[in-house]
Amino acid sequence: MFLTGIGTATPATRYTQAQCHEALQRSPQYARLGRPGRALLQRLLSRSNGIDMRALALDPLDEAFLAEPDVLHRRFARHAPQLAAAAAREALREAACDAREIDGVIVSTCTGYLCPGLTSYVIEALNLRADAIALDLVGQGCGAALPNLRTAEAYIASGRADRMLSICVEVCSAAFYIDDDPGVLVSACLFGDGAGAAVVSRDRVPGRACAQWRAAETLTDPAHRDALRFETREGMLRNILTPAVPDLAAEYAERVLDDVLRREGLTREAIRTWIWHAGGRTVLEALQRRLGLDPEHVKHSAEVLRELGNVSSACVYFVLQRALRNGCAPGWWWMSSFGAGFTCHGALLDVRAA
Repeated sequence: MFLTGIGTATPATRYTQAQCHEALQRSPQYARLGRPGRALLQRLLSRSNGIDMRALALDPLDEAFLAEPDVLHRRFARHAPQLAAAAAREALREAACDAREIDGVIVSTCTGYLCPGLTSYVIEALNLRADAIALDLVGQGCGAALPNLRTAEAYIASGRADRMLSICVEVCSAAFYIDDDPGVLVSACLFGDGAGAAVVSRDRVPGRACAQWRAAETLTDPAHRDALRFETREGMLRNILTPAVPDLAAEYAERVLDDVLRREGLTREAIRTWIWHAGGRTVLEALQRRLGLDPEHVKHSAEVLRELGNVSSACVYFVLQRALRNGCAPGWWWMSSFGAGFTCHGALLDVRAA
């Protein structure tokens, strides 16, 4: 299959880390934090941690601390459909594809729950055909983009579809939580809101540069499930994030990469461009150490992280879009995402100029 159009969307409101710190200090939760928690927030939000600004569905920013289940659900229900539809519209424009040509839509999220799912809202907003395949995927965390795309690939390979919409949308601000747990505090300082989408097609679009999906693999290790996950407490999602995550991400990213390259008869040197999930500065640093990468190899991921924060499952769409628009060298590209499970996914892309 071919990725013929990529689209992304973020909330209009963006905040610097300094603004987030100021808002935190005004919050009632901050007054209940112990000294270690306050010191951690000071370090994360007042020093360089790879993030300058985050796009958040909060206006004003103090809304982040209205930590009540109904408030958080309304935030997700309002913004997730809008972001998903906006990213999809951009992907359709880039692919020069009419919405009525789409045979199915797959939407992944982990930061909220709607029934009927987000596909219902996307079908309505884009005026997709009533007989379009609609599949909502949940619970895959930051790594969800590649399983989503592999599902689209399966529909196309089966002959059930010629064109699919792949969408990941996360309203991480609908899952912010403040207490003395260091992982919870890191999460509140790391994540941003956004959506990414791709039109995936059986055939290449003549005269347009696009990426061909050539091979993919997933590894899941439930033994590390508790290293990175959501739990529900008092009716609210609470992110569990442990210090083991960067090294786990790098270890499994290397295994997935080497397995696919071996199967395809390629070496790491064949990869011209790297599309990494920007899980955080320490994650990108761990990938560099483990795989012997230069800063240039994580450049696009680092830029997305700096400008938007970790936008969870939508992240690799942002990174891929940036690499395509910046005219990175054609050839073999590698895309990888990882997250709750602990799971890691990788895909080999063949990118050719128009």
